[in-house]
Amino acid sequence: MWNMEEIAKRQNKVVEWLRQKNQEAKTDGLVCGISGGVDSAVVAGLCKKAFPKNSVGVIMPCKSNPADREDALLVAKTLGIDVLEIDLEEAHTSIYGRVEAAVGKESCSPKAGQVGQGNLKARLRMATLYTIANLKNYLVVGTDNAPESYTGYFTKYGDGGVDLLPISSLTKSEVRAWARALGLPELIASRTPTAGLWMGQTDEEEMGLTYDMIDRYLLGEKISEEAIEKIERLHAVSEHKRLMPPTIDLPKPERLD
Repeated sequence: MWNMEEIAKRQNKVVEWLRQKNQEAKTDGLVCGISGGVDSAVVAGLCKKAFPKNSVGVIMPCKSNPADREDALLVAKTLGIDVLEIDLEEAHTSIYGRVEAAVGKESCSPKAGQVGQGNLKARLRMATLYTIANLKNYLVVGTDNAPESYTGYFTKYGDGGVDLLPISSLTKSEVRAWARALGLPELIASRTPTAGLWMGQTDEEEMGLTYDMIDRYLLGEKISEEAIEKIERLHAVSEHKRLMPPTIDLPKPERLD
């Protein structure tokens, strides 16, 4: 059982941190995506608390389940946050179709095609959020939680392409508790996690792990050796996602005088 008083204190700390980072960057507010899931709902709630008049949530359907849009609208209405809706389906179809034609569809594996389409969705959403941020002089706020950050369950330069990550130290169970503390509907707090990368996709099925397993691992609790190996392998192979691109340090060239 979560201590609501402690959650309120931790949320207030994050709200102050968001304001501080905004001040340091000399920006005027915050923008985040709203997918209808619990992570983005909590982030939208924190943004609204930090900047009641200068925060915006963006709903970006892209060949998505219509229920996702309805849940996202419910989140925005519950929080009272300003909302924009930008459908990315046409842009996605155009870009992916042109790239696939240039590469050659016959040379693409079915699995690679599905992942490529899903990652393009995430990167189009990132580009959309940054365009809004540029137009309004806002910072882009991300929604990755601790299990996602640790296992690399995010798209590089997609949902991983943000300015601030306010919930990246929270376990999934804590995110759900924060959602309830923010007054979000139980429908949202207990929603099945999905990145919305393709129809029927769920986070846990794609990872081959439950969030509860990863939460317990991060908290130092006992889980199966098989789960530990899988989590540690995901962490190792995704290390590049958590780092800036490598650079090569070349010696200064010799000058011929």
